[in-house]
Amino acid sequence: MAVNTIATATLFQKNLDKAAAQQALTGWMEGNAGQVIYTGGSEVKIPKLDMDGLADYDRNNGFTDGGIQFEYETRKMTHDRGRSFSFDELYVDETSFVVTAATTMGEFQRLKVVPEIDATRIAEIATIAMSVTDDTQVEYGYTPAKTTIVDKIKAGIQKIREAQFTGNLICYVTYDVQALVSQYYGEKLAAATFAVNGVDTRVPAIDGVPLVPVVSSCMYTKLQFNDGKTNGQEKGGYKKASDGLDINFEIMSMEAPIAVQKTDNMRIFSPEVNQKARAWAMDYRKFHDIWVLDNKKKGLFVNIKDSKPVVSK
Repeated sequence: MAVNTIATATLFQKNLDKAAAQQALTGWMEGNAGQVIYTGGSEVKIPKLDMDGLADYDRNNGFTDGGIQFEYETRKMTHDRGRSFSFDELYVDETSFVVTAATTMGEFQRLKVVPEIDATRIAEIATIAMSVTDDTQVEYGYTPAKTTIVDKIKAGIQKIREAQFTGNLICYVTYDVQALVSQYYGEKLAAATFAVNGVDTRVPAIDGVPLVPVVSSCMYTKLQFNDGKTNGQEKGGYKKASDGLDINFEIMSMEAPIAVQKTDNMRIFSPEVNQKARAWAMDYRKFHDIWVLDNKKKGLFVNIKDSKPVVSK
């Protein structure tokens, strides 16, 4: 029984990892992690490639030698989250198999894990954009309006294009912003295809950039992650940090972010193995994080509703 349970947990783990990538609005970011080395635990190795630029060609001596530097940069996934669940073995029959290990973990991931991953990635990217020198990749203090919202989004797209990011871009917007864009264009609103929850979906677009609507609870620059133990944090999950700001929209080159998420060694204990009770028990642990390399930071742009925070000296 124990062997079968371990095999089931392994299958669950693979399926949950796949489902998380499909369900998350930011799941495409994991496609950029193809060259990342993950060996388990919290560390990943990200490849970095740099080289010298063009030099003059000498008709007598030929080419000028150039240098190539390739290395792996070790990063740690800083978001180490988990939960343990259990339910009496009789619940399976009493609920007509509504409560099972598979349904419990699947719903937990869909309703609790995936939204937190999306919110975390959006917040991290906003923070990185805000850190670029001279605030070139951020605009503060804008309240969306029908007459100006399209120009604001176009200006953000232009910032990224001018930084020589000529590939695909994506723009995450609040539902309020999406509504204003729709009102501005009316029936002339263009559309693009974007995979939402693993399904290709037609979404509004500006200059060929898809506008992907995101619930406002995922559009903050900074989050507070509840530890599940402290008074008032027992429910777990996340919320807007006290110094978090509201995001109107966030644009990025699809080559910029590198995201990794892993369900690390999920465990399922059958009632026969569980030492505490005649109950099914499950441990769920999630490692995840997102990075943007230095030479990709100008491939980001974030527009924020709040004024720029004043930094005390």
